[in-house]
Amino acid sequence: MRYSIAWLVALLAASSAYAQPYPVKPVRFVLPFGAPGGAPDITARLIAPRLTEAWGQQIVIEPRVGAGGTIGTEVVASAAPDGYTILLTSPSHAINVTLYSKLPYDAVNDFIPITQLVEVPNILVIHPSLPARTVKSLIALAKSKPGSLNYGSAGSGSSQHLAGELFKKMAGVSMVHIPYKGGGAVVVDIIAGQVQLTFGSSTSLPYVRAGRLVALAVTSAQRVASLPNLPTIAESGLPGYEAAAWYALFAPARTPRFIVDK
Repeated sequence: MRYSIAWLVALLAASSAYAQPYPVKPVRFVLPFGAPGGAPDITARLIAPRLTEAWGQQIVIEPRVGAGGTIGTEVVASAAPDGYTILLTSPSHAINVTLYSKLPYDAVNDFIPITQLVEVPNILVIHPSLPARTVKSLIALAKSKPGSLNYGSAGSGSSQHLAGELFKKMAGVSMVHIPYKGGGAVVVDIIAGQVQLTFGSSTSLPYVRAGRLVALAVTSAQRVASLPNLPTIAESGLPGYEAAAWYALFAPARTPRFIVDK
């Protein structure tokens, strides 16, 4: 009899939980690569007002950057599975499994995927002072001066980092990787001449249009409709090259299905 009562209590508790409205308080979006001005930060700020309007609750954007994105990711992995702490992350969520021998969370079993928000190509941009205006000429420059060029990224394990490493491997060049805590800081330092290039996000495009940076190519397999005159790296001298970034939402494991669906 006591087993039947226990099951009944569990069933009633579950029914009560599912009947509760969500959300009834602010929801945190934790950004492990969320430095101000970077693509994750912009993505979060684009969707947050729409969710606030739809739900009547504030979306709080909380950058928790560092350690290749593992700090912010661990925050969400250890959070209560109640839908009020959500991870907005990038390919680093998958990449870090291959870069770190030990992580403070399980990238698969500690999370429930909610949805992919966007998929975007990276853009190879350089400082105008570099004597290169094509991918081929950039490769020639890098080969003539091994180790003299620095490329910045949003952090170790970011899509920008891996796009740069793939470029180095396929082109057979030596460049120095400079990791930052977000893509916005990279753009600022390229404009200032502190680093020479990046495989960055579309946040650099206003500076390209203003002549403060030079865009050479996109990293995707196909040209981008909004940038029809910008070639791909693959068609510019590295056949087969392809690298793209995505941003997606994850909830802690055991988050109720109705919350994930909403």
